Amino acid sequence: MRDFPARFAAVAETAAFALGFCERHGIGRPAAMRLRLVIEELFTNSIQHGYRGECDTPVRIALAMIDGHVTVRYEDSAPPFDVLARMSTLPPDLVAPLEAPPTDGLGVYLVGKFVYGARYEYEDGHNRLWLVMPP
Repeated sequence: MRDFPARFAAVAETAAFALGFCERHGIGRPAAMRLRLVIEELFTNSIQHGYRGECDTPVRIALAMIDGHVTVRYEDSAPPFDVLARMSTLPPDLVAPLEAPPTDGLGVYLVGKFVYGARYEYEDGHNRLWLVMPP
């Protein structure tokens, strides 16, 4: 488990954390890149949408191998936001006319395509997300 300050400069550290985990557990490059993308998407969303900008508030990320699957525990203390619904819903701008202003959501939607198990809770002032991914 590691804490990262909610700063864009820490994105590279989150990527190194994910890739190091994959190297230690013999996880191949395609799965490692998916894990990196998932963590980077969640992390940047915490900064942009959760905290509404960079700050030193920590984002906690834990990675584990359980029963041959990669598990992610992701936690921030931003206002409550259940990301699970957005993981399974296409962003409106993908089905809207091209002239419409763009909206967010594609990254979270892609995260949903990379995981096959997810759980969310807001407890003690923290968003907690658990994800299960194939190795």
